[in-house]
Amino acid sequence: MKKIKTTPLAPQEFEVEQISENEANIIAYPFETGYAISLAHPLRRFLLSSSVGYAPIAIKIEGAKHEFDSVRGMLEDISDFILNLKEIRFKLIDEITEAEISYSFAGPCTIKGSDLSDDKVEIVNQDAPLATLNEDSILNFSIKIAQGIGYVSSEDTYDELEEGYIALDAYFTPVRSTTYKIENVLVDDNPNFERVILNIKTDGQISPVEAFRNSLEVMYAQLAVFNSEISVKAPTAIERVEESPDLKKLTTNIDSLGLSARSFNCLDRSNIKLIGEIALMSTNDLKNVKNLGKKSYDEIVEKLQEFGFEVGGTLSDDVVSALKKKIEA
Repeated sequence: MKKIKTTPLAPQEFEVEQISENEANIIAYPFETGYAISLAHPLRRFLLSSSVGYAPIAIKIEGAKHEFDSVRGMLEDISDFILNLKEIRFKLIDEITEAEISYSFAGPCTIKGSDLSDDKVEIVNQDAPLATLNEDSILNFSIKIAQGIGYVSSEDTYDELEEGYIALDAYFTPVRSTTYKIENVLVDDNPNFERVILNIKTDGQISPVEAFRNSLEVMYAQLAVFNSEISVKAPTAIERVEESPDLKKLTTNIDSLGLSARSFNCLDRSNIKLIGEIALMSTNDLKNVKNLGKKSYDEIVEKLQEFGFEVGGTLSDDVVSALKKKIEA
């Protein structure tokens, strides 16, 4: 009879593949069939809807009363100026969540994103164009910049706005795109496990890894409501290690290896009771077990490999720490 599971395999491998400063792949595996997409899809939704960014939410331009007006000596009309402004990605400094910044420019000049840098704000895409002024033009304007998530229409940014200001639609999301793909991965000769590759591209306000971390925090916070109702708590780091499949294997009695009587007796007489005790040994430690010959040594190494471990191999620090506690107990 095939082995029947009572719990799904928990993924152990996590990788970050940095493609560029603003693009990265988040990779995790192995998942049971169907589990990868069950996690990847909501994470993608949280990345696109809940990542915190910055955007201009209102603007006041001297000499302009509305967004269809124009400024003397400026090539762009106000609507084009506002469209260009929305393409500039701002980042408030020192954890400021809202700021009002005033600017003044005299022509002839071409105004770019870099010209808007200030002690309160950093410009991510400094080459982005904003406006072109001729030799007798003066442009004075003020921008209100705020921190937020998702998209907020101009009707919702302010209940009341100071005279002269034009409310703007605000697109805060710093994540430009998020896609994922699911691949099969081999686990113990079973090719039906899955690996998820989550590709994240940001606009530079935050890094892809930071965006991913934020989406996880939001996801955990949304799920936390169920904890109070059904008394389920998220496991601590130590509890996650203690529940890991590797630790369960390592704390299994050496009977499970199916060793010959000679090999088993050599280990037993040396008071080696658990598979993990062998995994913690170096090759020399194992060879020096009393009365253990080469044939028995080779058999133990082979059987241990069948369990997924190596003599003298590398276990994570968390697993080693938890394993040693189990052995001492």
